[in-house]
Amino acid sequence: MPTLDFILGHMNYWLFTVLMMTGLYIVVAKGNLIKKIVGLNLFQSAVFMFYISLGKVTGGTAPIFPLDMEIDPETIYTNPLPHVLILTAIVVGIATTSLGLALIVRIREEYNTIEEDEILAIETELVTQENRTLGEAMGGRA
Repeated sequence: MPTLDFILGHMNYWLFTVLMMTGLYIVVAKGNLIKKIVGLNLFQSAVFMFYISLGKVTGGTAPIFPLDMEIDPETIYTNPLPHVLILTAIVVGIATTSLGLALIVRIREEYNTIEEDEILAIETELVTQENRTLGEAMGGRA
């Protein structure tokens, strides 16, 4: 059955797609800022998984040359570059997550909520009050 072989042979792509779409859905559909950070982390993890799976070579070995430098030309080596890039991306992802969480803490202190729609309502009310105050001060109608 070629269909089952195709599905199982490309399992990493299916998992990558499901994980990425789940993260994207959480970022777009949820109003809670913590949930949005979790969605971004799922999205990042999906990208990490994709790049690492692309770097895998079937039958490949680690690219470490022997001390005597007698290299067998038949040896297949795995490319280490995707793995190194993902290590850097993980560090950047941790920094981004920590910055996002720190901003959420400050938003919570200022607005007493972390729900996006409540913050928008508070901001709209503040802008309306400011327009009334400044509009009257400038001699216009607000």
